[in-house]
Amino acid sequence: MEFVANNLEETRNFAKQFASDLKAGDVVLLTGDLGAGKTTLVKAIAKELGYDGLVTSPTFTLLNQYSGKLPIYHFDMYRLKSTAEAIESGLDEVLKQSDGVCFVEWPQKVASILPEKNIMLDISILGDNARKFKVVKGR
Repeated sequence: MEFVANNLEETRNFAKQFASDLKAGDVVLLTGDLGAGKTTLVKAIAKELGYDGLVTSPTFTLLNQYSGKLPIYHFDMYRLKSTAEAIESGLDEVLKQSDGVCFVEWPQKVASILPEKNIMLDISILGDNARKFKVVKGR
């Protein structure tokens, strides 16, 4: 599935549609260039999942957790140097849980420990606030 959002309002509309299909145990792998809007999208999805607090990039903390209709786990693997660091951060344990939704930014850095059953969401920059979202479900 592909969706083009020409502005932030259309991005929020995409997030609403995307969030409506999420369920406990889903693992969403977010790819795209720096500044593509991965965290912005997680913020919009978290709101749709009932979380009204502040959503920030977990670039330095590796993991942020939010409480909504179900737990939200938001990982950012950008600064990792090894898969071992991801395991130390608890990513593998969270992936084994089925109580919430897990978002992983820069999943290519930890590909060897990711489940085959996932949702790949690639974000391409088309303009200032325009983005293309491509969703591919694995197994």
